[in-house]
Amino acid sequence: MFPSSSATQMPSAKTMISAAASAAATIVLFRSIVKDYLPYEFQRYIFYKLKTLINSFSSEFTLVIEEYDNLNQNNLFKAAELYLESIIPPDAKKLKISLIKKESNFSLSLDRNQEIVDTFNGVTLKWKYISKHGPTKYIPSPNNFNSIPKNEDKFFELSFHKKHRDMVIDVYLKHVIKKSKETKEEKKSLKLFTLTPDRMSGRRGDVWQSVNLHHPATFDTLAMDMEGKRVIMEDLERFVKRREFYRRVGKAWKRGYLLFGPPGTGKSSLIAAIANYLKFDIYDLELTDLKTNSELRNLLISTENKSVLVVEDIDCSIELQDRLAQARAMMPSRHNPAYNQVNQLAAFLILDRHNYVQYQVTLSGLLNFVDGLWSSCGDERIIIFTTNHKERLDPALLRPGRMDMHILMSYCTPCGFKLLASNYLGFTEHPLFPCVEALIEKARVTPAEVGEQLLRYEEPESALTGLIDFLEDKSERLKREDGNKDSNGESGTAEGKLAQEVDGNNGEVVKKELDESNGEVVKKEEGAQEPDGENGEIVKEEGRNR
Repeated sequence: MFPSSSATQMPSAKTMISAAASAAATIVLFRSIVKDYLPYEFQRYIFYKLKTLINSFSSEFTLVIEEYDNLNQNNLFKAAELYLESIIPPDAKKLKISLIKKESNFSLSLDRNQEIVDTFNGVTLKWKYISKHGPTKYIPSPNNFNSIPKNEDKFFELSFHKKHRDMVIDVYLKHVIKKSKETKEEKKSLKLFTLTPDRMSGRRGDVWQSVNLHHPATFDTLAMDMEGKRVIMEDLERFVKRREFYRRVGKAWKRGYLLFGPPGTGKSSLIAAIANYLKFDIYDLELTDLKTNSELRNLLISTENKSVLVVEDIDCSIELQDRLAQARAMMPSRHNPAYNQVNQLAAFLILDRHNYVQYQVTLSGLLNFVDGLWSSCGDERIIIFTTNHKERLDPALLRPGRMDMHILMSYCTPCGFKLLASNYLGFTEHPLFPCVEALIEKARVTPAEVGEQLLRYEEPESALTGLIDFLEDKSERLKREDGNKDSNGESGTAEGKLAQEVDGNNGEVVKKELDESNGEVVKKEEGAQEPDGENGEIVKEEGRNR
């Protein structure tokens, strides 16, 4: 009636092994026949179909992220490398470690065929790094001038359940890119870029060369009054947070600063402090090294986002334009008989009597670089001009939108002295401080001069005594010079121009009037008020401020 128990027993182990061996032999035979008798293209088609058939029964979906998309570098691959570095588990048995040239931080990465499991919004995702040797192909080098051979294919496989495909592509990968940028910022070593000397010699390569920026200046060590530093830091913070605002109003995401004042007042230190505060690289642009406006544009395009572009002593750089205008004035019209080769040669030599090169970087080219169409080739840039003589600059260069904030780097104040004493001597109070502060108000000394005096002696008492002697001598000299000016009747002002400024002494944003005759700030009508061009507030000018 019922089958015996022996009939319902499972097949023996011997039977199962024999069946598996027969199946394996059949597969090997089938593969051998296909390989020996079928064309290669047909073989690939058959294996592809078999793989597709097997995958159709699997719930796993895999994205392949290759290092190169054709010959272009895949930015998602680099982002994945940085992201995986941040989630490497502490119990990992084998990792690759490297130190990139001109970097100070080590980089960790997965070794070949290693896997990392990540969890995002409750979804499990598996990353696997694969590297295979393949045929040699030539890819563009980073400078886009040469090609380099490559015979290794690198890629990541990202596997997950196929029902999460849309979430991974639309949400998770954006999360990977965001986290990779944060990791890159944490690892970043600030760079100081300058122009490559041989960029015009015909040799192909980058137009910029860099060194690590180790300048120690910060807003904490800067010899400016606290209010002035606060105004600048708030302006910088507001700038970096307003990407969507700049896009909405149709402005390039950049900010222009003009630092002006006597030599030694800390303009370069302020630039370094801004770079350290924002974690931006610095590009030091020497305009006198450029020959054409197109070269200026090419240099702008080659700078990275999140950078500070600096043109120091802009009043000296603009002298090229004066020489060009002078040369053209000396050259008569071609229809004039006086036009001859001697006049051409004389004008040519004026342009550059040493190198015999005709400079063609014009003021319009510079303005287009600062505020024209080419200024939008990049995001989150700070452009800083410095000058010791603001009155020499063309007014077209100073208006808002080009130089948005004018920062007066003035002489050392009592507050600045206390900060310098803290930096150099290590204390903020001393019985000699009142004497020093009283003399600083009269002597008109720069922070660089005060710092030099504090460096002269090892003992703080001797350093302060030497500084007092220096300040007394300087005060006496200034008193004699002012007396000579009064006796010669050097006085009077001319009608000036208005400019938005941040006074380094007190940090106030004010409207000041420049004397056309000598560029000094002069007192406006008593009680006059002007709207602040930055925030619309009304500020009042009181008295003379040098």
